[in-house]
Amino acid sequence: MVPETARALPVTREECLTRGWDEIDVVLVSGDAYVDHPSFGIALIGRLLEAAGYRVAVLPQPRFDKDHDFRRFGRPRLFFGISGGNLDSIVANYSGNGKIREVDAYSPEGRPWRSQTMSRENRYRPDRAVLRYANLARSAYPETTIILGGIEASLRRFIHYDYKQARLRSSHLADAKGDLLIYGMAEKAVLEAADRLDNKKSLDNIRGTCVRRHSLAVDQFIEDARSEGRKVKLLPGWQDIASDIDKFMEAERAIDRQSRAFGETVLLQRQQACWIVQYPPQPVLSTREMDELHELPYTRKPHPSTPNIPAHAMIQHSITIVRGCYGNCSFCAIARHQGPRITSRSPASILVEAEKIAARPEFGGTISDLGGPTANLYGTSCTIGSCRKHDCLYPRLCKNLVIDEPLLLELLEQVSNISQVKHLHISSGLRMGLLQQTPALLERLLRDHTPGNLKIAPEHTEELVLELMHKEPHAQLIAFVSLFNKISRRLKNNAGLTPYIISAHPGCTEQHNRSMVKKLKKLGLTVRQFQDFTPTPGTLSTAMYVTGQHRDKRTRIEVARNKTERTGQRRVIEDGFFKGGAPEKNQNVRRQKKRR
Repeated sequence: MVPETARALPVTREECLTRGWDEIDVVLVSGDAYVDHPSFGIALIGRLLEAAGYRVAVLPQPRFDKDHDFRRFGRPRLFFGISGGNLDSIVANYSGNGKIREVDAYSPEGRPWRSQTMSRENRYRPDRAVLRYANLARSAYPETTIILGGIEASLRRFIHYDYKQARLRSSHLADAKGDLLIYGMAEKAVLEAADRLDNKKSLDNIRGTCVRRHSLAVDQFIEDARSEGRKVKLLPGWQDIASDIDKFMEAERAIDRQSRAFGETVLLQRQQACWIVQYPPQPVLSTREMDELHELPYTRKPHPSTPNIPAHAMIQHSITIVRGCYGNCSFCAIARHQGPRITSRSPASILVEAEKIAARPEFGGTISDLGGPTANLYGTSCTIGSCRKHDCLYPRLCKNLVIDEPLLLELLEQVSNISQVKHLHISSGLRMGLLQQTPALLERLLRDHTPGNLKIAPEHTEELVLELMHKEPHAQLIAFVSLFNKISRRLKNNAGLTPYIISAHPGCTEQHNRSMVKKLKKLGLTVRQFQDFTPTPGTLSTAMYVTGQHRDKRTRIEVARNKTERTGQRRVIEDGFFKGGAPEKNQNVRRQKKRR
């Protein structure tokens, strides 16, 4: 169980005083309510800094019409750490078609910040929250150090597309005039930054960070870097892209290559009023470091002042077992943020966490997930150690990829054997190509760990669209469905398959969707959930959306940008599967019912 001495990090001045603190070292600001659970970034960073001996307070969902909340703890001795929350604030506030979301899972009671029933001071998260919070922190304490982090800042660290405003914007670091931006998973960089500030040293040249440079200093910086033997690459900048939109794709491809390669090249990009310098990434956490991070004394609960957070209810009994992804789907930013290298926690550490969860008084017998970005990447490795591509799944599994099926099977067995655990579910994504290579694991998942249907993500069926998405050919889905049906017949279980689909991805047309509907029906699959493509920052799909270019061939592609085109593509899917108001029955389910 969580030790009685474990407390959530303080969110009020009074809580700090009860600890005997008259000064705070670090104030972490978040667009989410504060949940002290390792699935929430602010909790991870806060607990890590606390373990290093710093006094840390959390400022969750502050007012953004005045700087009053930012004065709550006084000026932090070291820095304000600014995050938009677990999601980019525009993604959290709006659907892919720009509609205001009706539910905000990271806010109390799930109420969105734009709710008409709420007074202004109680609206929770502003658009581009990182910028608003940084400006308010600077207003409250002009001399304070401001460090930007989290997924919003990470994916908006260069020139990026903002789909709510339908235009390109400069780096968040440039617009916020912050002192430092930490990109990716911030653990090592934030500890180094805190140590440097504690010792009154410069924040320049920290791995995993970006800094601002004035134009007059850039030439000298480049000369010094090259004289030290460092590689430097200039990305197309604001004026380059403004005069030739295709340069945006050029910049995004270069950033993507650097992210996947974990390269040593220093990237520079000119903004409207300054330059952004990105230093090479931090090394990924080792297994031991991941274990230690997740073994910190989290309460695993929301702060008592905001008890009802829907996102917490979903993940409170889940366990992160793996970090990173080398799938490199065009529409996904995981590789750019978490990195394309896999870190798996040790089975021993996972088992300890599972036992702690099972011993909690509110535990009802179900561990909802052992997962991460992709659950069955757990334990995978590479025979050659690494390569610059880190593209292990496309267009087929790399010959150097090592899959440790027994390791995951043994982990499932050990967690299931905990006496209080009645059900163990795997709710995170699963890669079909890997499952085809691990039939024993697939059978175990279908028999014991799949609540309802098994969720898969082919995303589409048409080869051009799949190529643009950087997803495996349709033949893989055909082979997987065949294997699934074979195992299902042997198990005589009721599970079906639920495919996730993306409509209106760059390059996709209504005709592509018509063909997709036919192919999915032929396989006995019914689309129950699909989404319109959302051009979020930091992905090659967004670069294709903006430029109308093929990501690799640089040829022209069709792009559904306006509401009529996007609605037309949706209607094809809706008419194919939801005509008359109800989804067609999954043929897998029909066959099972007939056998019974």
